Amino acid sequence: MIGAGLALLAVGAGDLLRHYVPGRARPYAYGLGALVLLVLAAGADAVVWSFVSVGVVVLWTLGTPGRRGGRAGLWPVILVAAVCLSAVAALGVRPAQGPLGELWPAQSPLGDVTLDVAVFVVGAAAFLAESGNVVVRAALREGAAADAEPAALKGGRLIGPLERLLVFALTLTGAFTLLAAVLAAKGIVRFPEISRDSEDGTRAEYFLIGSLVSWVTALGAAFLVWWGTAG
Repeated sequence: MIGAGLALLAVGAGDLLRHYVPGRARPYAYGLGALVLLVLAAGADAVVWSFVSVGVVVLWTLGTPGRRGGRAGLWPVILVAAVCLSAVAALGVRPAQGPLGELWPAQSPLGDVTLDVAVFVVGAAAFLAESGNVVVRAALREGAAADAEPAALKGGRLIGPLERLLVFALTLTGAFTLLAAVLAAKGIVRFPEISRDSEDGTRAEYFLIGSLVSWVTALGAAFLVWWGTAG
């Protein structure tokens, strides 16, 4: 699971840096981020996965340029999913390894959380915060006509990350009733805006596709935690 966590952390941090760091300072931020990732991986005895993660984030950045991610199609999303699935299948949750593994506390306020799982949860949170928006935009562009831009719903850029993090956290904690209430509340809040849709229904379609892709992304991250820790 450490490999999947490093990959998600690299992609998520890369998108956060790309969005919030000014252009001139961005190469230095990328270099510092890669160094931190390498140190973290070395401390957890997972150096190989740090290089895999750097390769993934480079391909992801090239495949989803700028704030209009998704112009190259869905292959970057498929790449990240394949790497994460392969890492979880190959490694699962390992016993504590490396210097960080020896220092990692056996117990926490949330119970027995291994270093692998902690890195994955942090990486998943980073990925869901900004890269999730890239995934949604990619899906919307795949579903839209070549000459059409998807209709915009106000607040989606902020609501999306918060929604994904909530879905991820509530799924991990087993709060499925509260999760259903959160998803239902979004539809209720958005209903007045969607009800004013045009005859072709593009706004409703945009809302439906964006919401489903956002939820599936968060649920997919939670599924990887469940799968990795099930054994």
